[in-house]
Amino acid sequence: MRSDDDEGRRQFSDYFAARREVVRRTAYLMCGDWHWADDLTQAAFIRVAASWHRIRDPEALDAFVRTCLVRTYLSETRRVWRRRERSVAETPDRAGPDDDAETTTRRMVFVQALRHVPPRQRVTLVCRFYQGLDVAETAAALGCSEGTVKSQTARGLAALRQILGDAVPALAGATEGRA
Repeated sequence: MRSDDDEGRRQFSDYFAARREVVRRTAYLMCGDWHWADDLTQAAFIRVAASWHRIRDPEALDAFVRTCLVRTYLSETRRVWRRRERSVAETPDRAGPDDDAETTTRRMVFVQALRHVPPRQRVTLVCRFYQGLDVAETAAALGCSEGTVKSQTARGLAALRQILGDAVPALAGATEGRA
């Protein structure tokens, strides 16, 4: 029995090491704050660790982690103390040296705009466009119907367009030239 526990711990440690940064980046896109993203990532992996012995399908592990992350995020957005917190106007984190100034500026504008999209719409957009999930997979991760995913996606995109305003053509034009 002891060797099974050690093997399970090793498997979880390997999975955690391999996926932590991906989950953290996803959490950042949802919440817009690296510290909160760390908290969300930690909470998601704590839930996974607690359920590790019950996981039967390793192929479904990423989906399970994503579901834990999304549900933790949505749960925290409902907390009164979280709603009272205010994010700073400028993010303190800097882009890596391989990013050019134009790309960094576009990314910062987009992330700032994403922060103003309501949480449910934001998490839907992150699942659909950052993680590349289809409508059914997003519905499973959010625990809602496919119709809800479609409407939240449409509303989230409309909100982003409204927030970005004149910046939308500039952002789109910058990416078209590189395609």
